Amino acid sequence: MLDDVTLREVFHLRVSTLGAISVLTLSILVLIVLLSLLIVYTPIRNVLPGYSESIRQQLIQESARIDSMQTSLTVQRQYLDVIKQLTAGDIQSDSVQSLDSLERVERAQILEQRSPVTDAFIAQYEQEEKDRLALFGNTSNRNVRQLYRPVRGAIMHAARPDLHEYGTTIRTAKNENVLAVARGTVVSAERRTDNTFTVVLQSGSYTAIYSHVAKVLKPQGSTVEAGDALAMMDGEHDLVFELWNAGQFVNFQEVIVW
Repeated sequence: MLDDVTLREVFHLRVSTLGAISVLTLSILVLIVLLSLLIVYTPIRNVLPGYSESIRQQLIQESARIDSMQTSLTVQRQYLDVIKQLTAGDIQSDSVQSLDSLERVERAQILEQRSPVTDAFIAQYEQEEKDRLALFGNTSNRNVRQLYRPVRGAIMHAARPDLHEYGTTIRTAKNENVLAVARGTVVSAERRTDNTFTVVLQSGSYTAIYSHVAKVLKPQGSTVEAGDALAMMDGEHDLVFELWNAGQFVNFQEVIVW
């Protein structure tokens, strides 16, 4: 480079093949580093293949977490509403079941008793049909007894144990009480994915399972009498009821007067 006035050399640059390659390589490395920083620390990485799927999974997890928080808040809000109603005395007495606890217990005890005529008939039948009854060992030797009706309603779908469908679907009215089939303990009261509850009652060797109830009235660990209200239906879901005795399925229509 020459000066225009004095024509003296001001600056000169000698370019060789090795120097040109070095400058080009250094430029490429700097460009790669800048692009990497741009992708890592800016939202531009979202447009690259692979990153969009991870963002979608993160959004699904956050959405599920928000739903869980909303469910917890709803449960806490309902609990506080019940406490407020109890404090203010706004909760009315049970209008569905007019019998007191003592009368319900007496009725359950009466249903459990069998007359001498019934015992004689059963003994004669078992003696005459012992060959056929031996084919059904799971049911013939079971210690069955009369239990209290779980709810008032109409049976829509009966259980089909041969197809591994052990629940009986019962359609009820709105605010219908779900009742304890016998004296026992509420061993479980868990919320389902459809915002209903499943209540499990243990009574000796009997286990009663009530699914799709709308509101639990007896929390887990409660001791109840036969006929006590365990939960309440909302009229939108049907009750699915199962009865087991010592781990064996029981057709509740055989031991419960419907």
